[in-house]
Amino acid sequence: TMANKKIDGGNPERGWGMVLPGFFSEDIRIDNHAANGRSSKSFISEGRWEKVISKVKKGDYVFIQFGHNDEKADSTRHTDPGSTFDENLRRYVNETRAKGGIPVLFNSIVRRNFVQPKVLFDTHGAYLDAPRNVAKELGVTFIDMNKITHDLVQELGPVESKKLFMFVEPNQVPAFPKGREDNTHLNVYGARTIAGLAVDAIGKEIPELAKYIRQFDYVVAQ
Repeated sequence: TMANKKIDGGNPERGWGMVLPGFFSEDIRIDNHAANGRSSKSFISEGRWEKVISKVKKGDYVFIQFGHNDEKADSTRHTDPGSTFDENLRRYVNETRAKGGIPVLFNSIVRRNFVQPKVLFDTHGAYLDAPRNVAKELGVTFIDMNKITHDLVQELGPVESKKLFMFVEPNQVPAFPKGREDNTHLNVYGARTIAGLAVDAIGKEIPELAKYIRQFDYVVAQ
């Protein structure tokens, strides 16, 4: 949900990390290493974390968000909240600090999962608590992305909230000739909306970054 996406064939999917540079001045450089389908476990086992940590320099902020894929049943990705998930998050925090970086923990954005009319049910369970708990334990800034996005989607309701996610009608976008209905991943509008809310929270929790934040109104062609 944070990753850079391929935009071939008019693909409107965006990770909110992909649009994040547009919310900061040119003094800030954002290097987005997020990848679709990775958990806190597979991000390490595939060598992706090694690549990130090798680049971290003193004073760099490292934004860490996992959960969606730690919930998966397969052994290459699955972790348990309160156990292996927390252990991986501690590793990210401690190794970032060892390089002089500043870790920031985020929990998962909400899935659009309305179980009753106008009642949004969260699917992540205890995976939302692990980043909060580790942040408290280790004295790390925590951004509650689940609450931010839950409040947004709940307020919009079952119909309007579709505008944030990857709902594509058949024969409208070459990348998805059969259409797509996806309650997890964001479109251009959704990514920019959620990145804007994330940046507001980042500015409040991290005053050092607040002075570099730039909020714009976007006009997006279809």
